[in-house]
Amino acid sequence: MTFSLRLNAPPPLLPRSPTPRLNKLLHPSTPPPLSSLSPHLLTGPALRTHSSIVRASSSPAAIAEPEGIKINSVPTTPIEGQKTGTSGLRKKVKVFMQENYLANWIQALFNSLAPEDYKNGLLVLGGDGRYFNKEAAQIIIKIAAGNGVGKILVGQDGIMSTPAVSAVIRNRKANGGFIMSASHNPGGPEYDWGIKFNYSSGQPAPESITDKIYGNTLSISEIKIADIPDVNLSLPGITKYGNFSVEVIDPVSDYLELMKSVFDFPLIKNLLSRPDFRFVFDAMHAVTGAYAKPIFVDKLGASPDSISNGVPLEDFGHGHPDPNLTYAKDLVNIMYGNNAPDFGAASDGDGDRNMILGKGFFVTPSDSVAIIAANAQAAIPYFQGGPKGLARSMPTSGSLDRVTQKLNLPFFEVPTGWKFFGNLMDAGKLSICGEESFGTGSDHIREKDGIWAVLAWLSILAFRNKDKKPGEKLVSVSDVVKEHWATYGRNFFSRYDYEECESEGANKMIDYLRDLVSKSKAGEKYGSYVLQFADDFTYTDPVDGSVASKQGVRFVFTDGSRIIYRLSGTGSAGATVRIYIEQFEPDVSKHDMDAQIALKPLIDLALSISKLKDFTGREKPTVIT
Repeated sequence: MTFSLRLNAPPPLLPRSPTPRLNKLLHPSTPPPLSSLSPHLLTGPALRTHSSIVRASSSPAAIAEPEGIKINSVPTTPIEGQKTGTSGLRKKVKVFMQENYLANWIQALFNSLAPEDYKNGLLVLGGDGRYFNKEAAQIIIKIAAGNGVGKILVGQDGIMSTPAVSAVIRNRKANGGFIMSASHNPGGPEYDWGIKFNYSSGQPAPESITDKIYGNTLSISEIKIADIPDVNLSLPGITKYGNFSVEVIDPVSDYLELMKSVFDFPLIKNLLSRPDFRFVFDAMHAVTGAYAKPIFVDKLGASPDSISNGVPLEDFGHGHPDPNLTYAKDLVNIMYGNNAPDFGAASDGDGDRNMILGKGFFVTPSDSVAIIAANAQAAIPYFQGGPKGLARSMPTSGSLDRVTQKLNLPFFEVPTGWKFFGNLMDAGKLSICGEESFGTGSDHIREKDGIWAVLAWLSILAFRNKDKKPGEKLVSVSDVVKEHWATYGRNFFSRYDYEECESEGANKMIDYLRDLVSKSKAGEKYGSYVLQFADDFTYTDPVDGSVASKQGVRFVFTDGSRIIYRLSGTGSAGATVRIYIEQFEPDVSKHDMDAQIALKPLIDLALSISKLKDFTGREKPTVIT
């Protein structure tokens, strides 16, 4: 027989003798949809029974308990498909709501860690505010207590951006932290949810741990869960259960203090308060809505109406919180419209990605990180001694490489995934890095950081305009970028995304390309391009010696042009095929060409080489950036 766990007596707000409807919710034969629960029920036993989705096939057994807490051992069985991807485990919400699905993964994580990494320790918990986060937070808290964690810091209402979680872990010297997010993927009952774990440095868990987690999901037999009531996450403060405690904290304060130590806030404030400079930030109804007003408005003096879509919503306002030219269309229309602001930016679901725009001008993420690196020492106090080193993900364009050469700095090319940057940062080898997938950051934390990138650009503009008097023409975003191209040359770059392809066809395409690479030879002609080399990128970490293989199929030509193919690990369904196309152009007279026109011969070649249409049936990409 199966039954639901009842954890504690209902709080005073609920009747002591359950009504017929509440009694049904406490003992459901089939869990009702969350939408069927009234708001007052979502704070009591209905939530503890239904949303925990922790069930046992027989009575839970009491196990060795910490002081003042009863711990139950709940029998469970392995669930297929819990392999952690590039940035955690991501699936549809309905998958995570299945019996024991989330609980199994959380317990498998604790089973994968050394006891000293969490026993009586401090963990952080936050998320992007998407649907199911509040319910998931209660599951995580109870399993953490059941496994002997001493204290959990939780962002108010479960809100905390991915960069802020990393900052809090580092600032509070926590053992690690959970991030409840599917990043830039859509949210809501029919869409996506995700979970990942970051270590004490604030960086995502390495593959050695995520592989262990997956292994443990295949053999898990029990879940250790504390018999404690749900914690009220809406009010800051500390709640204690025996020697376990939960502290609800302001999700912004630690992060804001860090930003104030990195940037010259008075300098940025002078720019944002100028009557001849207009700024707009689109939070996309995602987590940075909680950070935008305290930082940009309250501290830096931006107009309140400069914040767009600034209220975090569980479904991101029915939008797709991915800051690119396709999904941030409202911002793009503003920045390319009449009387456009001088500077526009957007961030994604969990706040780690960014998009930068000037008047009628888009800054590619590859150019963005290169320009930040080139200007950092002069414009950003944190880098006044100069960067230690620079790095980019392999598919990101070579713009950053040219800055590295001029500054004579160490340079690293790593696989896609921020964890690869973290090792280099911890070893003191890396300061500024970026990915073409709209991620930019530095060693102030161990995650990419959307608001940091916006503040970096505002710092560059503020520094370049600090001596401009009212009425003088300001140095614009496009001025900064074109000056950079004139100095370093332009790397024309584009990415074609084919989202939710059938996995079988996508995998066959990659297998075909790997076979093609194995037979390729330098000097072969591909249309008008001559092959320098082709490979499947392998990375050996210079810090710990770990090897990451099959990280992307590359065709590199003698003129520096590149075509790269890889399957993304950040989706929740099917396979996302990504094609990256790049061509270097030193001729200043050609720098104003549209990237799609400049790259058309190479794009046509990329589609021909891959036989993408034959393998996937896709005629057009979902997104072009």
